[in-house]
Amino acid sequence: MKPAAGAWTLLRLRLRLGNASTAARAPSVFSALANCSTAAAATTLAADPFAIANALSAAAASASSSMSAGLSLHASTIKLGVSADTFTANHLLIYYAKRGHLGSALDVFDETPRRNLVTWTAMVSAAVRGGAPDLGLALLSSMVRSGFCPNEFALASALGACCQSAAAADVKLGLSLHGLAVKAGGLDGNPYVGSSLMLLYAKHGRVAAVERVFAGISSSSRDVACWNTMLEGYVATGRGYDVMRTVVLMHHSGIAADLFTYISAVKASSITCDLNFGRQVHGLVIHSEFESNTSVMNTLMDMYFKAGQKEAAVVIFGKIQWKDTVSWNTMISGLAHDEDERAAADCFFDMSRYGCKPNQVTFSVMLRLSGAKESASLGLQILGLAYRHGYSDNVLVANAVINMLSQCGLLGCAYGFFCNLSVRNVVTWNEMIAGYGLHGCSEDAMRLFRSLVCFGARPDEFTYPAVLSAFQQDHDARNHEQIHACVLKQGFASCQFVSTSLIKAKVALGSVLDPLKIIEEAGKMDLVSWGVTISAFVKHDLDKEALFLFNLFRVDCPEKPDEFILGTILNACANAALIRQCRCIHALVVRTGHSKHFCVSSALVDAYAKCGDITAAKSTFAEVSSVTDDAILYNTMLTAYANHGLIHEVLSLYQDMTQLQLAPTPATFIAVISACSHLGLVEQGKLLFSSMLSAHGMNPTRANYTCLIDLLARRGLLEEAKGVIEAMPFQPWPAVWRSLMNGCRIHGNKELGLLAAEQILTMAPNSDGAYVSLSHVYAEDGDWQSAEDTRRKMAENQAQKPQGYSSVEI
Repeated sequence: MKPAAGAWTLLRLRLRLGNASTAARAPSVFSALANCSTAAAATTLAADPFAIANALSAAAASASSSMSAGLSLHASTIKLGVSADTFTANHLLIYYAKRGHLGSALDVFDETPRRNLVTWTAMVSAAVRGGAPDLGLALLSSMVRSGFCPNEFALASALGACCQSAAAADVKLGLSLHGLAVKAGGLDGNPYVGSSLMLLYAKHGRVAAVERVFAGISSSSRDVACWNTMLEGYVATGRGYDVMRTVVLMHHSGIAADLFTYISAVKASSITCDLNFGRQVHGLVIHSEFESNTSVMNTLMDMYFKAGQKEAAVVIFGKIQWKDTVSWNTMISGLAHDEDERAAADCFFDMSRYGCKPNQVTFSVMLRLSGAKESASLGLQILGLAYRHGYSDNVLVANAVINMLSQCGLLGCAYGFFCNLSVRNVVTWNEMIAGYGLHGCSEDAMRLFRSLVCFGARPDEFTYPAVLSAFQQDHDARNHEQIHACVLKQGFASCQFVSTSLIKAKVALGSVLDPLKIIEEAGKMDLVSWGVTISAFVKHDLDKEALFLFNLFRVDCPEKPDEFILGTILNACANAALIRQCRCIHALVVRTGHSKHFCVSSALVDAYAKCGDITAAKSTFAEVSSVTDDAILYNTMLTAYANHGLIHEVLSLYQDMTQLQLAPTPATFIAVISACSHLGLVEQGKLLFSSMLSAHGMNPTRANYTCLIDLLARRGLLEEAKGVIEAMPFQPWPAVWRSLMNGCRIHGNKELGLLAAEQILTMAPNSDGAYVSLSHVYAEDGDWQSAEDTRRKMAENQAQKPQGYSSVEI
């Protein structure tokens, strides 16, 4: 009997293809299947299932093939009665899994009567790959109950499902799978399973377990994926030096690094702040020709930005051939962190011009930058673009919007936006509470905190500092105690970030013993927490307590004090005029290597000057100014000379500052104009004042106007001083009227002195200085009765002059 034409066609096709690749055979095989309609052809295909399998594999591997091809092949298997065949069903299942049709794969799986190990493995893998990790784990459990021992592919897929969640239950399940891998014949030493195990443990921060799994894989079996997973585990837990050590070991083992290796190595440089290592990795990237890889270049750019090498980061950005959204976001974030608002905004607009769409990260960075610069107009424009791009409901963008509006002082708008959000997380609540805290709205912050708790959300370690930042007044003490109780109840008392905020709030409310108790209960505090706490004490004029706390820090903390702590404690010595303590801390500054740091040196100069030792201040200034030229350092020395009445030294030092082309600040002109006032150099003082705007482009501050008015009043130019008060861009305050009144007392201008006194008493009714100065004005004019009446009125209003006192350091 002569075979049908369709069967001959298929036979010739198979003979012609021979050993050709599956991908090349796929279209022809599918065409042959489509043309087979006779019973003889069906019989031939049913007897040879490899044709359908090859066609399905090729269709799955080909990106250009449409889904209809696979569906036609599936229909052919059903028509030919081979769809229930395990071999054919497995290929159908794999095909649907690779094409992302998990539902169709499940249908095939359910209709397969005889499942083998490949069937179960393919289905587990399909579920995990299709974004259904729970289904994948359930299938693995059913697979084991059905009597099949999972192979390395099923175990790796199941471990991948555990990696998709940070829940503790998934960690325990991962441990069970680890045990199953050991029981199945040491599969934990398989590179494929081992890498998945390492990734699971790394995701949950169990670096010791990652190291044990890595050690259990034989040296010959460790591929680049195993090494990269080990590196990723170290990076995830911030162990940068271990990353650097492992990269070196990997290099000595002869394993060629890939892009993931370089990314982890560059991140290690950022973690350890070791720019030298990062530059070496950069050299290897160039040598290995990975400069064309966008992800590697993005990581390098981020490293240079974090190291403060803005120029190098910009060069890297220019070399990226195919810039993606991450490239632009890294560039914008780096410029924003460098507080270069204009460059960040230009980069943001260039991003759209080059055809790259911003995402939620882009909008979040730009909105927060607008808030930090208090640029509400730019922030609202960015918000409009976010709405236009469909990110209005994104929680990351919404949080940044609240931050921006709060920073710009638009608290009402921020709260209205907060109330209209459909989706919130704890960060959203924190941002709104922090906004109230920023503006000292303690009752609003507390009300919102109670609402957060009532809605069933659990505050985190950032919620408590946000609400505590609002407590600045005595009437907030009760609210503070409630928050403190919540901190203890929720177990955040040991969190240094929260403890530091509690201490700052206690100090702001005038308490001293409570912060010391919190320090004692918190146990170990890090360098930052100590610095913030000492600074809070000094800020609230608790200088001697700050010195006690500094000594406690020296005993409790093994780390050396940094420049921030040293500068703060020197300010405490200056405020309390403790010369012996100042000298002791000077010795500590030299021993810790901070003697050349301009901030610490400025604090030293200021402390010595305020303690009365102008010679030591001058010596310290001379030692540091020979190494570095800094405007702050010169300003401190100018102020020291001015306070000690060394007027000629002030003018001489200002000339030196001008010759060095150091940009002056408003503080510079306060010292110099005050010197002119003491020497009676009116014209020179007026010229210096006008040069602030004309020559240096800075607007005079309130303190600068006070110095100018004092200069004019001392020389008897009272009407001109009064004209400055009326013309200045600020509302007058008691200090300027007091300077005018002192000038009136010296030069005997009773009428203008009375006007100045009335203004002072209107603004500050209990000002003892105003009454005393007014009494002197009357006395200088010989009006003793009015002088006596002024003194009597001062007593009636209980405006008592505080008694002076002297302190002796023992």
